[in-house]
Amino acid sequence: MGEKKGLRAPNSRAVSDCCSCCCFMPPPIRSRWAPPSAAAFFLVALVASALVAVVFFWLFTSSFRRPEAALVGCHPDSEGSWSVGVYYGKSPFSLSPIELHGISSANSSAWPIANPVLTCASPSSAGYPSNFVADPFLFVQDSVMYLFFESKSATTMKGDIGVARSFDLGGTWQFLGIALEEEWHLSYPFVFSYQNQIYMMPEGNKKGELRLYRAADFPLKWTLEKVLIKKPLIDASLIQYEGNYWLFASDFNRFGVEKNAELEIWYSNSPLGPWKQHPRNPIYRADKSLGARNGGRPFIYEGSLYRLGQDCGGTYGRRVRLYKVEKLNKEEFNEVPVNLGIKEPKKGRNAWNGMRYHHLDTQQLPSGNWIAVMDGDRVPSGDTTTRFVLGCTFILLLFLLVVFMAFLVGAVNCCVALNRRNESSWFKTRPHINFKARRCLAGMNRYGSSIRARLNPKTCSGKFVLSFLSVVGIAFVCMSVQLVFGGNGAEEAYLVGGQYSQFTMITMTYEARLWNLKLYVKHYSRCESVREIVVVWNKGKPPSEDEFDSAVPVRIRVEKHNSLNNRFKVDPLIKTRAVLELDDDIMMTCNDIEKGFRVWRENPDRLVGFYPRLIDGSPLQYRNERYARGKNGYNVILTGAAFMDCEYAFKKYWSEEASEGRDFVDKSFNCEDLLMNFLYSNSSFERTVEYVHPAWAIDTSKFSTAAISRNTQVHYDIRTNCLSKFSALYGHLPSRWEFAKRLDSWDR
Repeated sequence: MGEKKGLRAPNSRAVSDCCSCCCFMPPPIRSRWAPPSAAAFFLVALVASALVAVVFFWLFTSSFRRPEAALVGCHPDSEGSWSVGVYYGKSPFSLSPIELHGISSANSSAWPIANPVLTCASPSSAGYPSNFVADPFLFVQDSVMYLFFESKSATTMKGDIGVARSFDLGGTWQFLGIALEEEWHLSYPFVFSYQNQIYMMPEGNKKGELRLYRAADFPLKWTLEKVLIKKPLIDASLIQYEGNYWLFASDFNRFGVEKNAELEIWYSNSPLGPWKQHPRNPIYRADKSLGARNGGRPFIYEGSLYRLGQDCGGTYGRRVRLYKVEKLNKEEFNEVPVNLGIKEPKKGRNAWNGMRYHHLDTQQLPSGNWIAVMDGDRVPSGDTTTRFVLGCTFILLLFLLVVFMAFLVGAVNCCVALNRRNESSWFKTRPHINFKARRCLAGMNRYGSSIRARLNPKTCSGKFVLSFLSVVGIAFVCMSVQLVFGGNGAEEAYLVGGQYSQFTMITMTYEARLWNLKLYVKHYSRCESVREIVVVWNKGKPPSEDEFDSAVPVRIRVEKHNSLNNRFKVDPLIKTRAVLELDDDIMMTCNDIEKGFRVWRENPDRLVGFYPRLIDGSPLQYRNERYARGKNGYNVILTGAAFMDCEYAFKKYWSEEASEGRDFVDKSFNCEDLLMNFLYSNSSFERTVEYVHPAWAIDTSKFSTAAISRNTQVHYDIRTNCLSKFSALYGHLPSRWEFAKRLDSWDR
């Protein structure tokens, strides 16, 4: 057949002379009433994903702890975030943390003082920026304790030896300064006395030798006494035992599986040397999880010698192991593992030593009791780098997913674009690469067309696939934001006056709400400052305490009568001054809980909570938070989610003056929180309430049939009647306190 007039046959040479490339294909111009193209739909999906990422970051990641702006130091470090805690016991095998011993400090609102007692904030706030403190060693001089430790400098990124002092058996510490600084890294400051002199034997393997320093002006000035051993030994510990001085250390020149898995013994008649090697050196040269590397000062108890070692299996410094030395002489050595007796925390990253602890120094006090200092970390070694790499990996996956979705909707295509005459000289001189590139791009174009034909975005199946991939993309966005910007993933406690403390959680419930309670206990027991959860059981058969998945003790307090007044009953078994009254159907982040605890510790005479109300009008009327926001003020904090001083608040609530109010609470079966607010307001002319804004809060009772008050209007009417009664009994509430007055914006 002849060629039709006006038509032209394709030029095969022109086609072959062109190369394929990937390019963005914008949607064609259409009439204003035409439906959007698949490419436009794709762009809208990308914008929506970005918005979701912003919301996710605001509501979730922003709730994680951020470094204090005014504090130089305490930055994320690939070596970890080590800090130091104190333990007490009748023996070195019955040590328990300081918070279980009821030690308080009125100067810092710590009731009781909780571990860690020394963090990077101590040297940093004193002008010595530090990323972490580790390897603590005690030196007891009369009634004063000195603590020597490694301080990782945030400026030089090497270890220096810091020192702190305590006058109250380790409850509070005053940072004195940097005791020893060299041009190389220092750590493990083994401090001891010998012939009326005080010596320090720090680890400095970068220098290639084990050095001994003598105190020229204790505790801040030291001078080099001598080089003990010309070998890069780490974590050297010595002890006098059966007529000789014994030195345990590891050679850090080892590689591979022997790293942190080697132990050597040296002996001498004096700690000043000369030192001789044990004939069986290296004593250990095998598994690094067996505790070959020293983990603190050896000690003698009831005539037996014990050595502390590090279990470095899985990560550096995973835990401390204890060994009883059964035989030690100039020819033989044998030791067996024994139980250390220290319970590991169950709070994971939310505990200061939840992921690892690798050093312990324990000593006997003149009283006969024992004290110990331990370092701990909430993240594994290299965690910062790992989380950043994972975050970047999710970003890469997101990019690949976006490209794939672009192919599906036709926003990206492989098309013929360039003529050989326009090719670069590099391609002209490499025709085989040119040919392979064309084949690859042509194949991508062919397969892309095939996939688009099967998954047409205009069909239901195509829309489903795009929707699924969009959800996956949003998940990638969330994971990357969380890993890159979410810190170490922990929800930490907040310092107040340089110290930490703990509080007791109290919730009131009954048998129909057991599902809520189990979820509640599992979540909040992992918050760092929670010491105990007390369940006020008002009705029905109580559960067993073993039914709960809890990281802290759970105590079921069964009440004889079903009364809302039971929430504030005086409980002599509570060991903390602070209590958090929190309904069992409220779920919020641990970080928000820790914020509230910090605000309360700054103002222990107030009710500090998360649900504000403004009570005003004539007569008084109960309204929701929206009304308070509209008036930009509040004068009541609901005690269903509030911190308070249990000694003051509970005694006030059960005083004679509150008896008529308690009777009205029983009659109404409501308003116990309002009564507490009136009692606080009636007893002081100062501010009695403070609000903390939670990042988010979920009412879990809405997912069950056990909600307390489903008819909101009836509930509010009852509370309005309570206001009339309580104002007649206890006077008026203060006018209001405005929102967003805190410098940290936690009350916005």
